[in-house]
Amino acid sequence: MTTTAPSRDAAATATPAPARVARLAALDGLRFLAALGVLAYHFTTRETTAWGRDLAEVAPAVSSWAVYASLGPELFFVISGFVILMTAWGRSVPDIIGSRVGRLYPAYWVAVLATGALLLFVWQGKEVTGGQVLVNLTLLQSLVDVGHVDGVYWTLWVELRFYLLIAVFAAFGITRRRVLWFAALWPAAALGARALGWSDAVTWLVAPYAPLFAAGMALYVVFRCGHAVVPWLLVAANAAAATAVMVPARMESLGANSVVAPDAAVLVLALLACVALVALVTLTPVARWRWSALTWVGALTYPLYLTHEYWGLWIVHLLHDRLPVWAVLTAAVAFSLVLAWLVHRFVERPFGPRLRRATTRGCERLRDAFVGLAGLVRAGLRPAQEPGTPPTTPGSRVPSRTAAQNVGAWSGSSRTVEPTPPGR
Repeated sequence: MTTTAPSRDAAATATPAPARVARLAALDGLRFLAALGVLAYHFTTRETTAWGRDLAEVAPAVSSWAVYASLGPELFFVISGFVILMTAWGRSVPDIIGSRVGRLYPAYWVAVLATGALLLFVWQGKEVTGGQVLVNLTLLQSLVDVGHVDGVYWTLWVELRFYLLIAVFAAFGITRRRVLWFAALWPAAALGARALGWSDAVTWLVAPYAPLFAAGMALYVVFRCGHAVVPWLLVAANAAAATAVMVPARMESLGANSVVAPDAAVLVLALLACVALVALVTLTPVARWRWSALTWVGALTYPLYLTHEYWGLWIVHLLHDRLPVWAVLTAAVAFSLVLAWLVHRFVERPFGPRLRRATTRGCERLRDAFVGLAGLVRAGLRPAQEPGTPPTTPGSRVPSRTAAQNVGAWSGSSRTVEPTPPGR
């Protein structure tokens, strides 16, 4: 058996796989805080009729900071850039797809059905239809212009497209050098497409959120490979690009939907803080925190985010004229947390791993079928050879020694097949 030395490019770009990284408990805690910020915004600051009165009078002290906590999804995107790259590096495409499907869909399906049932049969907090609920189960409703049952689902469509890009990226092989090029070129292409009005490219390149994901990816390169100038330049460039693009859009949307108008300068600082906080909890001694409570609340983040808005506002609707504001908010948050725990305990934990394994196996079978089909196609395109005749080199009627050796290799034999001398 012979061994081929790695090419210079491979040696330069490949990064050895590190030992399994201990779970970053502080990152779990940060995700949970981001979700709580979104709860505060939806319950006190985003326009709703659940309180039965002018929302500006409900909790002005909370609304004054909750309007900036509405940037929780932007923080989620930076975290996703870091975490998804961490989980995808060195794994196969079927593994990546199975992991993401098993993570996203079980809790999402339950959330869609539960919220749909609430809005259809219990409380008319929002007008939805049964068909809309069914389409939402696919998580592809944005492709067919069907509205979200719950507005928070827009972030899942963004995440899903990012996962698709990462799966394609992983098919080519993830290395440090390629990640850095990806984190530089992808956001530039996404924002360029947005500036030119190329709607399809904007959709599939995940504009304008690409810089947030890319900043998280660059932070993971620092975490994995150590501090260097280029990754930090990419972190800074992507943070600046995200701020330049997102602040005007956020000023418009928050001004239209919130009872408090945000300050542009504070919004800039809040967006930059999304990147800075991920760096803080992953690249400083905070990353060594091992508090189990942080991991536990981190596990509740996804189902909490999925279910809180209309179920929490339903509690507000029931209690707003019976209890003080602080008690209503406490009840709404507590109910949302209990509901999130139920989804995590009885849906995510038992069914997530099963769906992940089933999806991975299905993708592996699909991959193997494509590989086999491609092999048959290639074999069908080769020129026909007489039985027992080794392949010849191009332009020659005499079988080459290399080709003869390959015949032995493909047949499983270690003996070199010597070409038959002419004239015999």
